[in-house]
Order: sequence, then C-alpha cells, then structure tokens
Amino acid sequence: MPETENRNIVLLCVLAVFIGVIGGIGAWVFRLLIGFFHNLLFLGQFSLHYDANIHTPTNVWGPGIILVPVIGAVGVAWLVKTFAPEAKGHGVPEVMDAIYYNEGRIRPVVVIVKSLASALSIGSGGAIGREGPIIQIGATFGSVMGSWVAMPTRQRVILMAAGAGAGIAATFNAPLGGILFAVELLLVSISAQSIFLVATSTIMATYIGRQLLGTSPSFDVPALQIPAFGVGDNWGLILFLPFGLLCGLAGTAFVRAIYWAEDKFDAMPGNYYSRHMIGMALVGVMIYLMQLYAGHFYVQGVGYATILDVLVGALSDPWFLLLLFGLKMVATCLTLGSGASGDVFSPSLFMGATLGAAFGSIMHMIFPALEVGIPVFAIAGMAAMIG
Repeated sequence: MPETENRNIVLLCVLAVFIGVIGGIGAWVFRLLIGFFHNLLFLGQFSLHYDANIHTPTNVWGPGIILVPVIGAVGVAWLVKTFAPEAKGHGVPEVMDAIYYNEGRIRPVVVIVKSLASALSIGSGGAIGREGPIIQIGATFGSVMGSWVAMPTRQRVILMAAGAGAGIAATFNAPLGGILFAVELLLVSISAQSIFLVATSTIMATYIGRQLLGTSPSFDVPALQIPAFGVGDNWGLILFLPFGLLCGLAGTAFVRAIYWAEDKFDAMPGNYYSRHMIGMALVGVMIYLMQLYAGHFYVQGVGYATILDVLVGALSDPWFLLLLFGLKMVATCLTLGSGASGDVFSPSLFMGATLGAAFGSIMHMIFPALEVGIPVFAIAGMAAMIG
C-alpha cells in the first residue's frame, strides 16, 4: 500500500491505544531510571525508589558531591555522542523539528538513548526537568508506529502528538494537560479525528500511569484543597497584573539566557566531553555550597522538593526565594548549555514558584491586610513561567 494512502480510523485508534499503553509504561520506567541513577550517585545505594518531593540527604559524600554531576556528564556525553546526537537538549524542540522538517520520523534508538541520558542527567544532579524527555520518548513511540504501518505524514504526526500527550498525561496524572499540550504545540492542524486520537492515547496513558505510579498529585498541599483558600477581598487580585508582567520578563530572560549559554559553551575550546564536564562541575560547586550554607541542595534535579516547600510555606523569606530563583536559572543554563539531556519545564515551575512566593511575601509586607495567600502567588507564578 502506498505511504500516501490514508489509514482508516479503526486502525489509527488501535495504534493510539497501544501508544498510550506504551507511553504510560515508558513514563514509569523513566522515573525508575531516574531513581536508580539518583540513589546510586547521591546515596551510594542500589534502589529504584525515589520521591522527588523529599530533599536528598546531604551527609553522604561531603565535598565529593561536586564530582557527582561530572560523573553524570561523562556518561551523558558518551551516550549522546556515540548513539543519538538528537537525544541532546530539551526534547520538545527536537520533536517539533521532526514534525516540520523530517516528515514526522524519529529513529527508534532515540527512545533508549533519551531515556538513559536524561535519567542520568537528572539523577546526577542536573538542574533540568523530566517532562521534555518523556515527551520526546512518547513522540518517538508514535513516530515508530507511524513508520512501521505505512501512512501519510499527516497521520504519523498525529500519532507523534498522541505519544507526546500520553507522556505528559502519565507523568503528571493529567489527561487534559496531555491533550492540550499536544493540540497547542505539536499538531499542525486540528480536526475531530486528531483530537479523538490524542485523547484516546492520553486517557490510556493516564490509566496505566495511575496503576503504576498512583493517583496522588505531583504536589500534595492540604491547604489548597480548601475551596475558599487564599482569595478574600477582590482588590488583591489586581496585584496579579504587575506580577504577570514580571513573570513575562523573567520568562524572556530565562529563554535568552539558555540560548546565550548554549552559544557560549559551543564556542569554548575542547569537545563535547570537556564542555559538559566543566558545566556540570560548576553545578556541582553550586549544590555543594547550597548544602554547606542552606542545609539542602535545593537547585539540583527537578526541584520538586523545593517547590513543595514553597507551597506549604516552609520557605517564606523573600530574599532567599529570590536567591533560589537566580541560582536555579544559572544552574539550568549551565546544565542545558553545556549539553545535558533534559528540559526547562521543571525549572520553569521552580522559578515561577520561588518568584511568586517572593512577590507575595513582599506584597504582604506592603499590604498587611492582603487576603491573597502566598501559595496562590506561587501557583500563579508556576503557570505564568510555563506560559
């Protein structure tokens, strides 16, 4: 059958179900890999269990913790340079490049290399997120299915979007989030059929993810479960206008800083190995200094433990929050700019939460009667930075 002939909706639906199942299992396996590398490198233990919402113990290696990200950098550089150069970087731009410039084709080896390289980058302390890699992994599953079963590029792209949405849905337990992400960023055109296939895949991935990862939210904050929490007099809501402008400027600075760091590292003498090792050595120094002077690593990895601290009010000093915001930006630029495999999603959440809580704390100092809770500013900051 010629590749340009459309496949019927029944076959596409079966493929979407299969992609959703694989996407859910893939998200689970990827998180196990992160746990394996994290426990091995930070704790010297062979274990797959890792709760990103709990701070990593800081009393294991002492100053030797500086070398942990460097060890990870060597492994990541070898994997990417040897097997799949396209596994380097954020993940989402590579998927979009495949959609628009490579007929929706991604090599199957990218699934394995991206999983290992990203898990090693995050597990060894890289200040990056796990969402972009799982998006690229899910999209690769969709691309492979769309290549094994001959079909036109348009339908293969829909399966890629379904795989990416499945990855988001499974890792966050958020089927609607997976659908909206795929529709807004990856689908070239929107139709009832494309939305149906993406929804089918994300629903299946969510079900599988819930069976394997549980149904708890990413951030369990009891105070936010009270419907009336945080918002009293309406006048306080006007503060979100200047805060939104502030987040827009911060997001712009973050994007430009990442590309600036990538350009600077590319222009450095040496090779991929040396550049990535230098970048991660600097990150190692940062997390050691945080351990020494603040009690936790804070800026390493996905940063979910710090975000949870902000949401529950354990971190409230606005100046320390602003320091965390700046250090996370620097650490993420060093990590991605030097050649890690990961994404900017979790760092954006981290910076949005810290910036929002800092802004909210300062507003409470200026307006003591303000009835908008600080966690509300943090959540708004998380959404604004991602946006």
